[in-house]
Amino acid sequence: MTTPVIAIDGPTASGKGTVAAAVAKALGFHYLDSGALYRLVGLRAAETGTPLDDGQALARLAATLRPRFEDGRITLDGRDMTDAIRTEEASRLSSRVAVHAPVRQALLDLQRSFRRPPGLVADGRDMGTVVFPDATLKVFLTASVEARADRRYKQLIGKGFPATLTALLQDLRERDERDSKRAVAPLKPAEDAYRLDSSRLAIEEVVATILHWYAMTAAG
Repeated sequence: MTTPVIAIDGPTASGKGTVAAAVAKALGFHYLDSGALYRLVGLRAAETGTPLDDGQALARLAATLRPRFEDGRITLDGRDMTDAIRTEEASRLSSRVAVHAPVRQALLDLQRSFRRPPGLVADGRDMGTVVFPDATLKVFLTASVEARADRRYKQLIGKGFPATLTALLQDLRERDERDSKRAVAPLKPAEDAYRLDSSRLAIEEVVATILHWYAMTAAG
């Protein structure tokens, strides 16, 4: 049988990562944070001086990445990148590199390589539409831009990063616009995805809902 995949897509700061990691832990599945890959590409581009408008050069850089996801940490070439990829700068860079078709193609095989028994929970923008179109369960997780900005603000402040709600609101609106209107793999729900608005839900409620949907789907 094909290794099961739960694909969780949605806009920035919708809670995908926290929810996906919790679902993976509950099921004993592997976890893929696809957004981390684009953040790593963006950071590596900044380190190497690779132009953010050169899709082919960025794709060549992306093809060399060999990140490791273990115990909630992300390492690249022996360097712990867990905190670095959560900065607003990394987020801004990832949004810039993700618009290039060659970059998305270069990362496609890497993302699919995470599909190993007993199963995978993958979160991102196009997990259910492009990367794993045959996913066992597809979820499109969203929340109001105000709720997402508030969550992002608390997350950044909690980690000691400077942040303002006004700037975060503006950034999220711009990023939503960019992600939903890009020519390649735009942010949108898969036709067969379950849609879930988490604006007024606790993380535990969202996780429980997705686990319920998976149980129903897996049962046939």
